Amino acid sequence: METVNDPDLVRAEAVRHFNRFYTQHIGALHEHLQKSAFSLTEVRVMHELSRAEHQTAAALARNLGIDSGYLSRLLASFERRNLIARRPSEIDARQSLVSLTETGLAAYEPLDAAALDEVAAVIARLAPHSQDQLIAAMKLIERLLDERPRHSIVTLRAPRAGEYGALVSRQAQLFASAQGWDQTFEALLAQQTGRFAQGHDAQREICWVAEQDGLIVGSALVAAASNTQASVRMLYVEPDVRGLGIGTQLINECVRFAKRAGYSTLAVESESSLDDARRLMTQSGFALVSAVPERRFGCDLVIEQWERKL
Repeated sequence: METVNDPDLVRAEAVRHFNRFYTQHIGALHEHLQKSAFSLTEVRVMHELSRAEHQTAAALARNLGIDSGYLSRLLASFERRNLIARRPSEIDARQSLVSLTETGLAAYEPLDAAALDEVAAVIARLAPHSQDQLIAAMKLIERLLDERPRHSIVTLRAPRAGEYGALVSRQAQLFASAQGWDQTFEALLAQQTGRFAQGHDAQREICWVAEQDGLIVGSALVAAASNTQASVRMLYVEPDVRGLGIGTQLINECVRFAKRAGYSTLAVESESSLDDARRLMTQSGFALVSAVPERRFGCDLVIEQWERKL
């Protein structure tokens, strides 16, 4: 029998604990549904239909995670009450497109307004920063658990107040977990970001965070190494969104900026075991110019220097 100290069981129990809390909390939020003619599942279906003009039953079942047989019976009930209308799909004649009727919209809109009011009342108890923290945590849960590929737009922007420290903390955590690097790596990151944040020449140095759906998913910093060479630092991408081109987007922007700033060479320091970084450098036109064994961050590493002529 597994012990309670098993990390996988501890994490699983934490998820179950949150699920119980959230289910109870959401149940309390939807007291108005107990007084309506619709169940929570029916309201979810109506909400999904309100977001898109026409959907197939198969798409509804997939998006909501509802059994197709149960959904079929629910839609039949809606149709009898004139809440939905169906029409044949022009793409696939075997499929019917479902949409809310005017009667359906009229029935759903007050439920939707009441639900929004209840959620707004709960959130209003929190300070504005705590509200942002709550929403960010919810978005992170969605991103990590969503099995569908994430192809929403990634934007690059300057870090905001508090985000320099967050970048240091996050990257230190990732490299400690994946590579076993110690706190001296965190100290190096703090020195780099502190030096940049305290004062830099905006024409010669720049820092970006990559943002997707309101969450930071990566970063890169271009710093002057000499009058002719710039160095890329703080380059990372969150593990769950790697392979979507975010690293390429960041390094390409670094190259463009370095060219505009007048540098002749752009350099990146990496480590030989970081396969994703090595692949990114190779694909982005960088050449390996040196590889030196060193003792860094509590580990025996091979420090690589990659350069690209601009």
